[in-house]
Amino acid sequence: MFNRFINREHSWLDFNERVLQEAENETVPIIERLRFIGIFSNNLDEFFKVRYATIKKIAQSSKTGKRVLGGTEATKLLEEITLRVIKLQSKSNKILDLIELGLNKKNIHFINEKQVLPEHIEFLNEYFISKISPALVTVILNKQIQQDFTDNSAFLVVKMKLKKYDDNKKNEYALIEILNDLDRFIVLPKISDIQYVMLVDDIIRYNFNKIFSFFNYNSIEGHMIKITRDAELDLEGHASKSYIGKIMESVEDRLFNDPVRMVYDSSIAKDTLKFMINKLDLNENGSIIPGGRYHHRRDYMKFPSLDREDLLYPRLEPLTIPGLDLSLNIIDAISKKDYMINTPYHTFSYLIKFLREAALDPKVKKIKITIYRLSKSSQIVSALVNAAKNGKKVLVQIELQARFDEENNIESATKLEKGGVNVIFGIPGLKVHSKICVIEREENNKVKRYGFISTGNFNEETAKVYTDHTLFTSNNKILKEVNKVFNFIQINYKLKKYNHLIVSPHYTNNSIFRLIDNEIFLSKKGKKTGIKMKVNSISDYKMIDKLYEASQSGVKIQLIVRGICSLVPGIKGFSDNIEVISIIDRFLEHSRIMIFQNNNDPKVYISSADLMTRNIHERVEVACPIYDNKIKNQIIDTFSISWSDNIKSRIINLSRKNIFKKNKKPIIRSQTAIYDYFKSIMDKNEN
Repeated sequence: MFNRFINREHSWLDFNERVLQEAENETVPIIERLRFIGIFSNNLDEFFKVRYATIKKIAQSSKTGKRVLGGTEATKLLEEITLRVIKLQSKSNKILDLIELGLNKKNIHFINEKQVLPEHIEFLNEYFISKISPALVTVILNKQIQQDFTDNSAFLVVKMKLKKYDDNKKNEYALIEILNDLDRFIVLPKISDIQYVMLVDDIIRYNFNKIFSFFNYNSIEGHMIKITRDAELDLEGHASKSYIGKIMESVEDRLFNDPVRMVYDSSIAKDTLKFMINKLDLNENGSIIPGGRYHHRRDYMKFPSLDREDLLYPRLEPLTIPGLDLSLNIIDAISKKDYMINTPYHTFSYLIKFLREAALDPKVKKIKITIYRLSKSSQIVSALVNAAKNGKKVLVQIELQARFDEENNIESATKLEKGGVNVIFGIPGLKVHSKICVIEREENNKVKRYGFISTGNFNEETAKVYTDHTLFTSNNKILKEVNKVFNFIQINYKLKKYNHLIVSPHYTNNSIFRLIDNEIFLSKKGKKTGIKMKVNSISDYKMIDKLYEASQSGVKIQLIVRGICSLVPGIKGFSDNIEVISIIDRFLEHSRIMIFQNNNDPKVYISSADLMTRNIHERVEVACPIYDNKIKNQIIDTFSISWSDNIKSRIINLSRKNIFKKNKKPIIRSQTAIYDYFKSIMDKNEN
């Protein structure tokens, strides 16, 4: 008998292996492959901070955790994860070595401290003195005194054998923290046609003699380690503290939470490794993972382009939307019909323009918006402050607990409040993850609403690489209910009823169940049925069981799942009507959509929610129906294009081998094909 659920941690590691496949894929431009190494590493960091840390807590408690961990005991799962990650890390090291060899053939050479050329000595000395040395944090380690090692930082552990001891066995240890503020990759002056690149770690090694000049040593060596800590926030504390105060204190405390992982250079001396493990107290339920010479490889995400367009993805200029002109009034256009922007294929500038118009329009009286993650220099914040200064009533719900963006969101909240914006922080115990905005405009002595509902964050930077849908509408039936969501956020003891939107935490489960039940009913009547969903993750057991029920009733189900998939498709007599694929390509697949065939009268929704327990029951999420037939057809068309992908799609099944779909003609790479699809719509309207 098979287990009807795939463990979510193992499924997540499967997903990250798909990311690593892109780093390994020789058809991917080579600098982009290097950046996929960075994405893989960044993903692992977050996994250990959050999921591994949670399982570790369960293992340290009196509970086995089998019920919540899909039938596996927590201690056993920790061991399985560590073994799997060691294999993935080893694979990533080999891939990185191959990428560097490939870069050599393209006249891009990485050099270390032992390979410095005479032509670079002056540059490196100057760079170290002016840029690196002032930023270094160097601590002499003492066996008696406990030192703190901050979260997810990379360190050089330095071991010196001192001269003054005759037996030459006395060691002195030091720790150099490689701060995130430092550029990790230093581009050295070209020699002939060869571009040289050196990691800041190696420049530090090259200058050990300057840093430790006051020690009388025979030999010196430095090896990298990286420490990852539990990232959970503790918001209990003193009742007298403000919510912001608790968040800030918890973010600061996170830097010194319990360590859950140490990655180390496998060539490090055994005594040095033992010394560090004891310092970190990592012996019990901690993941100790051997790696290569370099860690903190998430920095490869920002590897410089080196002016080598030939080694990058070709540029795709964001497209315009017929009927929406950035030089004309967008609100007027939306008053006549609905529009959908599909980033990054379409420009995100439409959303900024909408808010800037609302900020200046004398007829606009109110603006309400939810914010989850913002870019560092957000034009959204600027537009909302501008609106407040122009006398609009601006309400911003900002989620301070957006993991790893807490400090940025607090800073944004402060700017908004100083600008005269009414900022609220949502509901205790519930994250507000919905992506909604509504404005109220006075027209002919009546209030007319305009707004947008999105699957993605209102973030200019991520909009360049995340695929998302944003619906612009003036449909009062929808926007009246969007307004109800804001009322619930403000006065959360008052539940609202919704006839159009699907809203978590009170209605999503039952609403989706009803839509699935309708397909089951129609299937039994011999009508046309089918369910198509695109999500980041699916792990809610009750939702999965409902889809199994639909499969057993003859409903064909197609799922596109980027990340975690705890559902097991393709089991005869159980889930054989369910197929699942996952697409990993240059853009991050982030949009969530649901399509219910409904006897050839499709019901189509876009949503901020994944099919995970937290999204269904523990967050404020909004799914919005699509009523405009053209937009509805576009979503159905683009889903079909994605489903037909036979270049970047992997088959998800019980084998968990991430097998690519077989290349059949015509060859379809969905992200390129979707760009061409929207371009053809744009071109057709221009001619």
